[in-house]
Order: sequence, then structure tokens, then C-alpha cells
Amino acid sequence: MNYNKKTVYDVDVKGKKVLLRCDFNVPQNKETGEITSDKRIVAAIPTIKYLLEQGAAVIACSHLGKPKGEWKTKLSLAPVAKRLSELLGQEVIFASDIIGEDAQAKAAALKPGQLLLLENLRFDIREEKNGADFAKALADMAEIFVSDAFGTVHRAHASTAGVAAYLPAYSGLLVDKELSIMGKALDDPKRPFVAVLGGAKVSDKINVINNLLEKADTIIIGGGMAYTFKKAQGFGIGTSLLEADRLDYAKDMIAKAEAKGVKFLLPVDNLCAAEFSADAEPVLVEGDIPEDLMGMDIGPKTAELFAEAVKGAGTIVWNGPMGVFEFDKFAGGTKAMAKALAESGAVTIVGGGDSASAVEKLGFADKITHISTGGGASLEFLEGKELPGVACLLDK
Repeated sequence: MNYNKKTVYDVDVKGKKVLLRCDFNVPQNKETGEITSDKRIVAAIPTIKYLLEQGAAVIACSHLGKPKGEWKTKLSLAPVAKRLSELLGQEVIFASDIIGEDAQAKAAALKPGQLLLLENLRFDIREEKNGADFAKALADMAEIFVSDAFGTVHRAHASTAGVAAYLPAYSGLLVDKELSIMGKALDDPKRPFVAVLGGAKVSDKINVINNLLEKADTIIIGGGMAYTFKKAQGFGIGTSLLEADRLDYAKDMIAKAEAKGVKFLLPVDNLCAAEFSADAEPVLVEGDIPEDLMGMDIGPKTAELFAEAVKGAGTIVWNGPMGVFEFDKFAGGTKAMAKALAESGAVTIVGGGDSASAVEKLGFADKITHISTGGGASLEFLEGKELPGVACLLDK
């Protein structure tokens, strides 16, 4: 897949109408609807400002939540329009529909330097189905398409890929940053290249491990998925998370790593508990886990082993926590990993989702080279999959 795409810097937008796909899928208070984190809105500002300063009239669009084609007032983008106008220090015109009369009239009247935000794209069922008529109606309002929602580029939706059939498509600054940093890490990494994978399930990371075995020098496995690998090696894992149907795959991966000369590191000790609870008492176990205990986090020896493995790395990619980090007693492994990355001196990339929240929650975010804005998208990126919302952009 070609990651070298034309960006907003490669097109003259002066006097043009630009359809800009943003990721304004912000967390909200379920009761009040108040935005609890505006990080995704803030992340879109550089591209918006650049386009407005260059004399474009910008028609921004995004989804919010999962309305599944139903008009749900609680999932309206109106609060986003309000917050965006505060951050930009200028009025954000808001359309009460997506491609209806209000949106079309406001888009037609939009002047250079002005910003319009359309209502939640997913209020229309055709958005997620990549309906050609819906994509064309969106495209008809503009002359250029800019994709700046990395969190959605793995989806072939009308606003992420469909509109590119009708408009020249460029990447925004956020998508460009993701593609250049993550693309380079996978295609031409500074070595040694270390991949750290955690999270609950092996099945979520099958293609990632497969792809990284071709590229990495060391693969580190932690989190719930490690227990399937430990079982495959013949260890007792007690009541730990196990995907029995993935045992053969786990054996194959361990053998493949050995054949390729890739270091494949698994936990040597674990913090275990009798039940899955924040109040459970941690029990440190080396070797076989007793039948009545489950692994909840990597132990101190493992944390040291993993930290040692990332020392001196040139590039480190991390996706997935090392344990049940949302329980304080079992957050130590994830914390140790975040600290090791922060102190490594390597190019460090943290895939979105849980590992990104962990790094931010633990206070190491400012010491990481790049924290991806897309959970699912960064995972599919690591799998080496073609991302529809990137494939549709113009090549440089």
C-alpha cells in the first residue's frame, strides 16, 4: 500500500469549497450531553485553520456515536459546533441536516474563510453503507475532498472513501502525520525494531503478529493474549484467559519467530488473582499458574525483561496493555512498559485505544514520539491491510 499521498499543501484551495472529513466522535456525559474530552476537536484545528487561512470555504463533516441511521438528538453534533467555534474564535455555521435543504443552502452561501459543520453523518443509513447517491450528494456541495479523520480510514463509508469517486481527494495534516510516521515505522524502521503487543485476545492480533514477524527484530507479548501462548508452550495457566482454538496458531507463531531469528518474548512471572476484580489480592506467580488463579498482569521480572528488550531499540510500536490496567493493583506492568518506552530514546509509536489511554493516564504522553488517533485504524495499519480511506487519496 502506498502511504505517500498528496496533502492539503499540494493543492490550491483559494476560493474553493472543501469537504473536510473530521473525527469529532467525542466522549460525552450520557446525562447532560456535555463533551468530556475535546481532544479530537483540538486535533482537527491545524487542518481547519490552514484551509481557512488559504481562503477556502470549509464544509466539515463527522459521525458521532452509533445512531445506525436513526435521528437521535442526543447524538447531534450541535455541541461540537459550539466547542469548535470557541476553540477557533470564530462562528461555526451549523446545518440542521446532512445533505438536505438546510445543508445545501448553507453550503451554497458559504464564503471563503467560513466554516460549516454538517449534522451527524450516521443519522443517514447510507453513510455506513457507502451509498453512492449519498456520497455524491455530499461531494456536490464541494470542489475538493480532504480526509483528516484517521480513526475512520479503515472503513469504506460514503464520507471516508465514497466521496473520492466524485472529488479530488487529499490528506489533511492529521492523516498525513499518521501515514508518514506509521508508514515509515513499518516500511523503513530505524533498527532494532521492537513490537510490543498486549490486550485481551490473540484473535484480534493474529494478522498483526503475522505481518510484524516479517518486519520486527523482537516481538513482546503481554496482556491476556499471552496466556494462550504460555499454554501453547505447555505451561499451566489456571483460569486465565484462553483461546483454545488459537493454540495451534500460537505454536506456529513461536516456531516461525524462531525460524526467522525474531526474538519472541513472553511473560516469565505474573500477578494473579482468584477473581476478576479491582479489589482482588494480587498473588505473584512464576512458572505454572495454580488452577484456582488467573493472570491479571505481568510480574516484576517480566517487566524488567521487557524493559531491557526495548533499551537500545531504534523503533518501538506498542499496541495493547500488559494487564488489567484499569484496576490499580494490576496496572504496574502497563506502567513499566510506558516508562520503558518513554526512556528508550527510540522512535516510539503507540497504537490508539487502550494503550493510548494508558500512556495518557499514566502521564507519559509527552515523552512518546507519536500516539495514534485511531484504534481500529492503527491496528489494521499494523496488519498491513489496505485502508479504504487512504487508498482513495491521490498519490504523490
